[in-house]
Amino acid sequence: MPIPEDVTGDEIDKDVRQELQSLPKGLAEDVAKNLVMVARLIDEDPEEAYGYSKVALRLASRVAAVREAAGFAAYASQKYSEALAEFRAARRMTGGVDLWPVMADCERGLGRPEKALDMAGAPEVQKLDKAGQVEMRLVAAGARRDMGQIEASIVTLQSPELASNSVQPWTPRLRYAYADALLAAGRDGEAREWFAKAIESDKDGSTDASDRLAELDGVEFVDAFVEDDDEDETTAMPVTEVSATDAPAPVESESDTPTEFADDEDDDEDEFPEDESTPDDGDGDEDGSKGAPQG
Repeated sequence: MPIPEDVTGDEIDKDVRQELQSLPKGLAEDVAKNLVMVARLIDEDPEEAYGYSKVALRLASRVAAVREAAGFAAYASQKYSEALAEFRAARRMTGGVDLWPVMADCERGLGRPEKALDMAGAPEVQKLDKAGQVEMRLVAAGARRDMGQIEASIVTLQSPELASNSVQPWTPRLRYAYADALLAAGRDGEAREWFAKAIESDKDGSTDASDRLAELDGVEFVDAFVEDDDEDETTAMPVTEVSATDAPAPVESESDTPTEFADDEDDDEDEFPEDESTPDDGDGDEDGSKGAPQG
């Protein structure tokens, strides 16, 4: 696949570059360039990113970073079985647990939410950093919804991280998932509050919380077409229609419902009390099963 002239391969992370040092120089450069293209395209064109990942994989399948990149490209393209296989290969090479949440999400994508929940209760979860544990909570909540357990999904998301006023990289998605679960349960008022909170923390617009909140508030955006009789042509004029009833301002809600995961640290003021860890009702192993999407 063609590589743009502006791509040198030096753009990759230094840790990945160090992994590639085990390859001959020319080969390492080719692999690096393909990995740069994967990172550049994975959000806007997952299928093309997947193509570049396959090239890198063909050149250097024994490099963990290449297997991981191939996994994420397959995951973004909804090729969950292939993604899970690549993540497992990368994990065997590194011995790390960072990929555990996305592996569990692959299980969801393959229609095995029960397996995802087994992984959510596995010892590997306790080895994850805070961001990884939050990601695992999101996957577990999504698995609950896959199984039609909406209230259980809500309980799973209730946590010190959700209640904290501190904004972290995971905050917008966690608040959004909670709002979406509340809405699915018919708790529209609470859902509105949490969509508003998601907007407050989502400075980069990584979620569509603003659109969801507008829907709840009855805001509609329509194009009104006004015919110009003199020129016999139609001109589009954007018009915004807003409901007459103003929605109330967000109010902090409190809940004493226990969470699904135990949290080993809590430096912020919490809205929900810490809970006990989810019992390991599965072996959390990496047998031949394969993986699913985050909800």
